[in-house]
Amino acid sequence: MTREPGISLRAYQTDDEDASVALWLRTWQATYPALDFAERLDWWRERWRRELLPVAEVFIAEANGSMIGFVTIDTATRYLDQLVVAPEYWGAGVGLDLIAEAKRLSPSGVDLDVNVDNARALAFYRKCGFAITGDGKNPITGRPIHRMSWRP
Repeated sequence: MTREPGISLRAYQTDDEDASVALWLRTWQATYPALDFAERLDWWRERWRRELLPVAEVFIAEANGSMIGFVTIDTATRYLDQLVVAPEYWGAGVGLDLIAEAKRLSPSGVDLDVNVDNARALAFYRKCGFAITGDGKNPITGRPIHRMSWRP
């Protein structure tokens, strides 16, 4: 896959935590501006440390040495919990690169949940070959979600 000049992928390092959590917060705030995600920062950091890092492979996208995105994939369960791209890089191919990395790490398939009202994400995942395979509710927020899956 061809990347924009200056964009690269690398494995997560422990000193990436602050930048990862800050970017996660910023992108969710851009997606749902009516919600105050800043008040949840401590909860997000704990979730990052206790739920995601112990089970997920994390890959970072950088542009000129700055983090612009990341993907988390639990290769044992094929579950992609987070795909995060800085809003100023939406549409620049960073998400495609991160999805390609998740597929490389989990070649038997990838599953994820996406909020039903997140039309931008739904369209993006469809473009990447994912299909809706189920419905449910987010166990944290109670919001309706689609389960989406990609199989080779």
